[in-house]
Amino acid sequence: MKAARLALAAGLLATLPACGLRPVYAGGASGALAQGLGSVEVAPIQGREGFLVRNALNDRLGHGGAAASNPQYRLDVLLDDQLEGLGLLTDDTIGRERRTLRARYQLVDLASGEIVLDATAGSDAGIDVVSSEFATIAAEQTALENLAHQVADRIVSRLTLTLSQR
Repeated sequence: MKAARLALAAGLLATLPACGLRPVYAGGASGALAQGLGSVEVAPIQGREGFLVRNALNDRLGHGGAAASNPQYRLDVLLDDQLEGLGLLTDDTIGRERRTLRARYQLVDLASGEIVLDATAGSDAGIDVVSSEFATIAAEQTALENLAHQVADRIVSRLTLTLSQR
């Protein structure tokens, strides 16, 4: 019985290469994908939300907060940050807000000028409006910081997929 399980496991392992799956981050930091992500230069993005998203992108691309040393690609990002009131209380004040951060981005091959990827990413967060104005402002800022990280994660995931197929 144990030998049969072992034979079955060995047979299944032998069929893995045929399924077409391959590790995305094969080779670690010296792998092709890590090198590709490291060669993406993030263009400056306007506004406070742009500063947050650009820093998060540079962190995730392995630049450690600095620009790419030998860029092959440029990532252009346009952001749309919206804050809207949702819930009205009985005294006609807003009780809940929704913050939405959307990004339209393009990955440009610097050698040819070709747009390799043109896509969008976004996320939103709900915010409770409380009696303390300071607390509400702090919650809005925290929401923006979290959204910047989420949008950066989505952009890098899409870049990873695109660069792994090239």
